[in-house]
Amino acid sequence: MNPFEMMKNLGNMKEQLQQAQSKLVDITASGSSGGNMVKVTLNGRFEIENIELDPICVDNRDVPMLQDLIKAAHHAALANLQEQIKLEMGPMFANLNIPGMS
Repeated sequence: MNPFEMMKNLGNMKEQLQQAQSKLVDITASGSSGGNMVKVTLNGRFEIENIELDPICVDNRDVPMLQDLIKAAHHAALANLQEQIKLEMGPMFANLNIPGMS
């Protein structure tokens, strides 16, 4: 895109970014690990909304395993959230050539 055209479209870009930010509030994604024993849900701002633990994985003799399961579920939720954001916001930013958004 020509830099002069981009300058002309700054107002439009600002409006698109504000729309994108408001949509992010409504996007959520979950990830799980350990055969769904641990589930983590994130919102569009990458904040943890919820953590679900199957009582079977809460064993005070194996805390490191539970920590690993939580990290793995969080990682899966992040990947799912990034994919949802790409699907939701990609078309909006297709003409702007933003890496990872087209």
